[in-house]
Amino acid sequence: MEAAIHGIVLAIGLILPLGAQNIFVFNQGALQLRYTRALPAVITAALCDTLLILAAVGGAALAVLSLKWLTPFIYGAGACFLTVMGWKILRGSQAGNRAVTLPAKEQIAYALSVSLLNPHALMDTVGVIGTSSLQYGGAERWAFAAAASGVSWLWFMTLAATGSALGKADPSGRRVRALNRVSALLLWGMAGYMLRQLWNVLSA
Repeated sequence: MEAAIHGIVLAIGLILPLGAQNIFVFNQGALQLRYTRALPAVITAALCDTLLILAAVGGAALAVLSLKWLTPFIYGAGACFLTVMGWKILRGSQAGNRAVTLPAKEQIAYALSVSLLNPHALMDTVGVIGTSSLQYGGAERWAFAAAASGVSWLWFMTLAATGSALGKADPSGRRVRALNRVSALLLWGMAGYMLRQLWNVLSA
């Protein structure tokens, strides 16, 4: 029980801050006509978090991140994906109708990109969750991982549901489009930060 509570508290602290993954899942909930249509984004994001947590607890993620070429690749690819996603969200905010919605395949592709091409999310998973799990052994360690993963699933389902409620409360789409403009700017800001980090890594 102690390990599970530790996993829950730690996961809440890591997942609540605003990031590209949260923005994307919330937007899909707000833009899709029905909540169920945002499930591809929700399930993909939650599955990615679960896999990262299991890899971190199992020790595999640390070995992967030790590859020197991986960090600049993640920064570069992440910046590209965030730039494109910001443009797509902004295009939806400028549409005359409610919004430009993404089909299931594109939701999955974008959710994969914002989940796996986020260096800080990867570092947090390995550095915080992976390291914290070392104090537990056997079943306790996996209870810790399961609790952290459970928080991720609950959070993304709640986030999409909140977005869906906003979308239904805004039939004109004005609030959603305004939110999309802000989201696009935030994503471009994150992309710019990643490019700066890439420059620092390459010039070091």
